[in-house]
Amino acid sequence: MTKNTFLSRNSLSIVLLTLMFICLIGQFFTGWKTENNQLKQEGQPLLNSWEYIQSGHFIQATFENWESEFLQMMLYILLTIFLRQKGSSESKPLEGEEEVDKEPTPHSNAPWPVRKGGLWVKIYKHSLSIAFGILFLSCFVLHFYGSLKDFNKEQISKNLSPASAEQYITNSRFWFESFQNWQSEFLAVSSIVILSIWLREKGSPESKPVDMPHYKNP
Repeated sequence: MTKNTFLSRNSLSIVLLTLMFICLIGQFFTGWKTENNQLKQEGQPLLNSWEYIQSGHFIQATFENWESEFLQMMLYILLTIFLRQKGSSESKPLEGEEEVDKEPTPHSNAPWPVRKGGLWVKIYKHSLSIAFGILFLSCFVLHFYGSLKDFNKEQISKNLSPASAEQYITNSRFWFESFQNWQSEFLAVSSIVILSIWLREKGSPESKPVDMPHYKNP
């Protein structure tokens, strides 16, 4: 593969998005089967594919995972500005200023907000964390909507009263769904921060050079 093709220039994002969609399709079909098995046991009408994709079961399961990913990335981006980990490939050095700490300088090849200056560059300086914050909040709301919808479906099937949004926001079930995902994300990111101090992966930008001392940050 030549290095000037669209595929070679964007191979990392293409492969990751492809894997995401493969897994999402797998989640859809296995979740659809699981939900219909449950409905069959309860003597309820089965869902077709279009009904399932709009169901609380699918919406809740999808967005509770996306929510935790975006929360993790937003906090990690912000925490790495101020916090350090000696020897980790994921941390800035303990002392000194890095290129990313410098104020942006307008030039012909700079992104347009930098060239524009003023409020635009102030927003742009924090646009990555802002974007992940918006994605997190959007997924949090959709997770809540799907979880409430799924909860109320179960309530109705048991001849119980459905919950309002105000009632469900304090329900332990909703927060259990969130916390079980959040803790796993923080475990994963802390693992690479710590393990990258001592372990290496030749050729990966997530690793220090193989011969770099453990105590040094790249």
